[in-house]
Amino acid sequence: MSTKRRDTLREIELQQQQKWRDQKIFELDAPKPGDDPEKYFVCFPYPYMNGRLHLGHGFSLSKPEFAVRFQRMKGKRALWPFGLHVTGMPIAACAQKLRKEVEKYGNPPQFPEELLTTPAPTAQAAQGKQAKAAASGKFQSKKGKKGPAKPQWIIMQGMGLKDDEIAAFQDPLKWLEYFPPRALEDLEEFGAMIDYRRSFITTEQNPFYDSFIRWQFEHLKAKETLAYGQRLCVFSAADGQPCQDHDRESGEGACPQEYTLIKLEVQNVLEQECFKSRADLLQDKKVFLVAATLRPETMFGQTNCWILPTGTYQAVEMENNEVFVLTTRAATNLAWQGIGKYKKQTPPTLFDITGKEMLGLPLSAPRCPYKTVYTLPMHNISLEKGTGVVTSVPSDSPDDYQSLKDLKDDKKLREKWGIKEEWVMPFEVVPILEIPGWGNMSAKKVVEEMGIKNQHDQDKLAEAKQQVYLKGFTDGVMTVDEFKGEKVKVVKPKIRAKFFAEGVAVPYSEPERQVISRSGDECVVAACEQWYLKYGDDKWKAPVKKHINETLNCYTAGTKRGFQETIDWLGEWPCSRTFGLGTRLPFEGSSHYLIDSLSDSTIYMAYYTVAHMLQGGGRFNGELPNKDGSHLNLDGKKGSPCGIKAEQLTHAVWDYIFLGKPDIDSLETTIDKELLKNMRREFTYWYPLDLRTSGKDLIQNHLTMALYNHAAIWDSQPEYWPQSFFCNGHVLVDGEKMAKSKGNFLTMIDTCREYSADATRIAFADAGDGLDDANFVLSVVNSSILKLTKELDWVADMIEAKNKGTLRTGDFNYFDNVFANDINKGIADSESAYSNMAFREALSACWFMFQNARDAYRTFVGGNNAMHQDLVFRFIEVQALILSPICPHFCDHIWSKMLGLGESVCLASWPSLSAPFNVELWFSSAYLTDLIHNMRTGLAKTSKKGTQLNAAAVFVRSDYEDWQVKVLEVMHKVWQECNNDIPKDIISRITASDESLKPKAKTIGPFIGYTKERLARFGEPAFAKVPPVKEVELLTAQADYIKKELGLVKLEILNAADAAVEDRGKQKQRANIGMPSFAFYKEE
Repeated sequence: MSTKRRDTLREIELQQQQKWRDQKIFELDAPKPGDDPEKYFVCFPYPYMNGRLHLGHGFSLSKPEFAVRFQRMKGKRALWPFGLHVTGMPIAACAQKLRKEVEKYGNPPQFPEELLTTPAPTAQAAQGKQAKAAASGKFQSKKGKKGPAKPQWIIMQGMGLKDDEIAAFQDPLKWLEYFPPRALEDLEEFGAMIDYRRSFITTEQNPFYDSFIRWQFEHLKAKETLAYGQRLCVFSAADGQPCQDHDRESGEGACPQEYTLIKLEVQNVLEQECFKSRADLLQDKKVFLVAATLRPETMFGQTNCWILPTGTYQAVEMENNEVFVLTTRAATNLAWQGIGKYKKQTPPTLFDITGKEMLGLPLSAPRCPYKTVYTLPMHNISLEKGTGVVTSVPSDSPDDYQSLKDLKDDKKLREKWGIKEEWVMPFEVVPILEIPGWGNMSAKKVVEEMGIKNQHDQDKLAEAKQQVYLKGFTDGVMTVDEFKGEKVKVVKPKIRAKFFAEGVAVPYSEPERQVISRSGDECVVAACEQWYLKYGDDKWKAPVKKHINETLNCYTAGTKRGFQETIDWLGEWPCSRTFGLGTRLPFEGSSHYLIDSLSDSTIYMAYYTVAHMLQGGGRFNGELPNKDGSHLNLDGKKGSPCGIKAEQLTHAVWDYIFLGKPDIDSLETTIDKELLKNMRREFTYWYPLDLRTSGKDLIQNHLTMALYNHAAIWDSQPEYWPQSFFCNGHVLVDGEKMAKSKGNFLTMIDTCREYSADATRIAFADAGDGLDDANFVLSVVNSSILKLTKELDWVADMIEAKNKGTLRTGDFNYFDNVFANDINKGIADSESAYSNMAFREALSACWFMFQNARDAYRTFVGGNNAMHQDLVFRFIEVQALILSPICPHFCDHIWSKMLGLGESVCLASWPSLSAPFNVELWFSSAYLTDLIHNMRTGLAKTSKKGTQLNAAAVFVRSDYEDWQVKVLEVMHKVWQECNNDIPKDIISRITASDESLKPKAKTIGPFIGYTKERLARFGEPAFAKVPPVKEVELLTAQADYIKKELGLVKLEILNAADAAVEDRGKQKQRANIGMPSFAFYKEE
């Protein structure tokens, strides 16, 4: 297949990119004091440098790219810097994996076959499958993890690296040297409008940025938003440190979940059959089945204990001569929380025991009204959650109520598992709390109301559980004597504390869901001495919450809601690490701690404002970057373009630059003070951040934390806090998630080279803008290559026609006026869409619809040479301007090279309307286009029947009837009240609004349908009471054109409201305002 058209676009792109670099078009400094043009400062969460930028990065960063180009055209000084993140453990973990692979398998490694093939399920997963296949009353556990991950060496090969290159990546610093320059190369080939002078990498490898982050944390500590102490956190035992979101392979966003671990003591241990053979291991030890619960207040209503009969449990020795029966996973979490005989490890197993063996064990349950309760089988217990042991409170748990009912009602189910009647039948539901509207037996009431038949109706039971648990917490009132009359949400912590004090329960935590670290181990919750940020502190939270609710522009309600939900749950955040890359905490005795990757990336946009003066980033001393990065100064090691040394950046210097204090005259520094004034000017001019864009997954951490840290550092200057955040969904490729296994994993540079940058950018704009996942469609990319190159050919033809004088000139006719109006509409619609970050709408307005308007005009007037010369070149110029945020290379080539209109379209202004947009003219052109299309279709149908008709009567209506005006008024009002929507009950609303409309009920329906069609096409003007088109006048003026288009010899324009007008083909009564009817006939 020929790539000539693609190659044409690529050649243009490389030419334009070189021009932009040579002319330094994207490099902007703050103007001198007193000269304060409006500015627009955008940023994108700097990507992590453990690989090349891929299509997901490209889609998200296309948003600020389109926005910053548009805002520059609107006259603002628009700045987009771009940093590169290398903090954290992923790079260090990957380098470590490579080292281990080389040590074990050689260089290059010779991997065994099992590491190169898809692993089989583990024994635990197989056990889950067998359990799932069990008959009636199926019991199952969740699947376990699968086998080993793909070797890091193989992953590196997948990045295009050769074996003789990969070994060097055993050193984590090689990653910092290799990937950041290539990320900038990816951005250059995409045509991003970035000021590369301000680019940098993070960590102590960059002494300038390192100094900046140390300054930030000194302030956080001084403001008491940073503290040190023992806290529970998600922890990687393999790495020996907390595992926060960016350190995770999976489980991002999962936090520690606190439970109360209820100790259910086995009665007469050595008399129980399942423990007799294990007597030598147990001796005189007390044995407890321990159940993790979120609802300790319900323990007063226990009737039994649930276990998974097909599951395998572990007996683990604890302190005080006690043995806990639970899962290994739960025992490991307990040990890392300092509870038990064995600390900070997976404790040894005393013995394994199956759930089936333990059925019918007599237990003493704390605060239970029954002296003895028994272990019974439940099929839907997960061994991957809690301890695998579950207390049963059927009064307020739908699962417990239904499972106990099933065992009572189904004798065969009892026999299947050997359940004796005395273990089940005597135990009645015990009321413990009152819920308004549901009484004191909420589980029974909800189960019956929802029609739940048995414990296998899991979807309904999950819904019932959610309802009962939520309402029980928010509205429930205790009825048991000791706490009678107290609200559940008030008494819960009291009961929990009481249980701990009495020794009948212990605190327990685990991750909310499975978390796998970058090193591949399943994380636990551990009690760690660490530094943490106090995001849960109300004094810190309150102003941030106010900013989100009142000031921050989130563009969509979903994004706003995401921030509001995050700030409600976000609490203390561990921010210190001992493994990985980063900046060291600047406090005495804490220099062995590194700041985590989500905490050194919260106010770096402030660093952007001065980065070009400190290190020069991607264009050091004015030199262009080489592919190998030799001319880059991303780590600042080549010094400062301004001669500043990192050690000169004292706490006081940073204070002056970003806080304006101390006064410059009293500042003690060896840095030139005029230079410092310029740095201060850079910050005060560019700040605050006007726009930050990101994938929606960063709302729950990175983005919200940025707001907190701005509120801490500039606590008395909220005018410096971020002004807007735009979030988007993930990107699919042809409707499927990107994956190398599917062959649809695309890097930015490969896509730009395969399809061209501008065709890629069109597909990004077309993919979508909301929080839902977007769709990058390869057919759109391919078709864009054809459309762009054909447009270049057409522009060249028009330039040639102008030079030859073959284009029409002189006064404008009707169709010229329509086209001029369409151009103005394209400008206005594009501007509105760009302003609202609605880039799919912008693409439609400035490309698809704009092209359609030109094509329709060409058809109306009869071809290229019949178009008016002034309008042809007005169209080309406007097209180059309004499409340039999306297709800058294509547009700059037309603007500067083909038309010779200026140095670069990047420096041009947004076009002005040649006249106010004329709605009536737009309506009239649409009216005429629709009529001709409909008449042509109708004429073709008559021709198929063998009838050659050559004349037409067109019936029009000039005014609405009185009842139609009333309907339009009501519809318009309802449409506004319903957020621009027409509800299903619109007819009843209309007839209820006016008694005189009730007799018209049958005719109102078709009129509503007609109005809704027009509403979809024209928007709110469809409700106008005065018809926007003078139909008779328009059709009379364009009668010759209509006849010519349809090959008619006669055209009659007839008033359908005139009783004297003869009907033809029963079409007269079908005419509506704006929707004429017509009939064909034979004219001799």
